Amino acid sequence: MSFIQLINIHKIYGKAPNAFEALKGVNLQIDEGEFVALMGPSGSGKSTMANILGCLDSPSSGIYDFCGVNVSLLNLKQKALLRRHYIGFIFQGFNLLPRTTALENVELPLLYRQVPKKERMRLSMEALEMVGLEKWYNHSSNELSGGQQQRVAIARAIASKPLFLLADEPTGNLDTKRSIEIMEILSNLNKESKITILMVTHESEMAKYAKREIVFLDGNVKSDTKEKL
Repeated sequence: MSFIQLINIHKIYGKAPNAFEALKGVNLQIDEGEFVALMGPSGSGKSTMANILGCLDSPSSGIYDFCGVNVSLLNLKQKALLRRHYIGFIFQGFNLLPRTTALENVELPLLYRQVPKKERMRLSMEALEMVGLEKWYNHSSNELSGGQQQRVAIARAIASKPLFLLADEPTGNLDTKRSIEIMEILSNLNKESKITILMVTHESEMAKYAKREIVFLDGNVKSDTKEKL
């Protein structure tokens, strides 16, 4: 059974005669432990695809199967629970709380899951250690560099030990040196922790860190390097 399977996914915004079809019958399979880069020009459908994979949006038709669960049949509350327990998110803009310590930012999703304080701190410190920021745990986010803030964001995403990590332009606000640091962290997480990662990026140099590259164009898959493996 595939980790993720998409069958004939369509996404339509608006109503006729002004309807816009963002996804046009996408069929896609992602196996457990893969590191996939999702690429494509603006308007290609890659962001819509990522939102559906992260349960932030729903397809107009088709089947989205996540670990044997037909996500297409879930209601909003059920999707929220799936996101909270199985999916970690990394965003381009970091989305950290200002004037709040690195540790407190990492703890936040665990707090929502009502994880006991002692266990919450253990998991959060473990995650900060994995991204090399354990000595910065007590620094507020506004005291950290952009690269450090993104590392805190990664720690926050992995603290709850998700099955699936969705990274949306994780290096978009960083210079080349910091971008490489972030990509090495993601690559190591994939290799060592076996986390399945899907990364949306427009940077071909960053996409090379992934094991597989999927390019979207006009609402569907244009190319997929898995076919060459």
